[in-house]
Amino acid sequence: MTVSAERKQEIIKDNAQTKGDTGSPEVQVAILTERIRNLTDHFKANHKDNHSRRGLLTMVNKRRSLLAYLKKIDVARYNALIQKLGLRK
Repeated sequence: MTVSAERKQEIIKDNAQTKGDTGSPEVQVAILTERIRNLTDHFKANHKDNHSRRGLLTMVNKRRSLLAYLKKIDVARYNALIQKLGLRK
């Protein structure tokens, strides 16, 4: 359910704006997206796990807030991130 350290470093490397960037909205959204996808797969086998479902909803809301912030400050970066992660259809 969690993201492995190697996978997390790979996500950071792919989405970082500069070297050593771990806190930009792009990196945070990418990590949250990976965690959300892992939990979604978890719920296919464990549909009664309501405690984890609450955590999933918290992560989805956090990602939504970060995306709204990114859209407010730079629409081009927002559109590039949405395209890269495949979030909106």
